[in-house]
Amino acid sequence: GTGGAIGPRIRILGEPTRGEDVGAKSEIYRIMNQMARKGVAILMISSELPEVVGMSDRVYVMREGSIAGELHGRDISQENIMTLATGVNDTHHQAV
Repeated sequence: GTGGAIGPRIRILGEPTRGEDVGAKSEIYRIMNQMARKGVAILMISSELPEVVGMSDRVYVMREGSIAGELHGRDISQENIMTLATGVNDTHHQAV
């Protein structure tokens, strides 16, 4: 077997701060940053755009069950996320 000292390489967090007060959110963000500094990849699923923009190195935006786009670094903004999520700039729409 593997040793117990080996921690997870990835953590999946679904809506990690939903319903939490500001103090609790700050503590959750601190823990997430601490894990990331230790090399843990964090997959955060969140509908809170300021949280996504503030905490993410890379963002995948879903629309109608599929990945609508991927944003990196400085391209991560609430405006770009909403554009991908709503499809307002799509030049063509596929028939359903």
